[in-house]
Amino acid sequence: MLTVQIDEAQVREEIRRRIAELVKEIDAEYVFWDAKELMRRTCMSWNFIQQQFFFDPRFPKFKIGNKWYFPARETREFLLRWLKEQRRS
Repeated sequence: MLTVQIDEAQVREEIRRRIAELVKEIDAEYVFWDAKELMRRTCMSWNFIQQQFFFDPRFPKFKIGNKWYFPARETREFLLRWLKEQRRS
């Protein structure tokens, strides 16, 4: 039989630390991405993005002046759906 002892205070502190890190990440999240951020987040070139999903009507995008903007949360959700769909293709 194996017995494990856990220091509850240390576990609580680790949980608090991790929650604080996650809150900081969420607070740092952008409201929208530009094309450069989209390329960075996807590790894809602009040409590849255009060939693969840019013109998909479900892909959320807004052009303001000469610049494209993408709502961060909706774009992330779309990208995850799109990626899962690629396994079926």
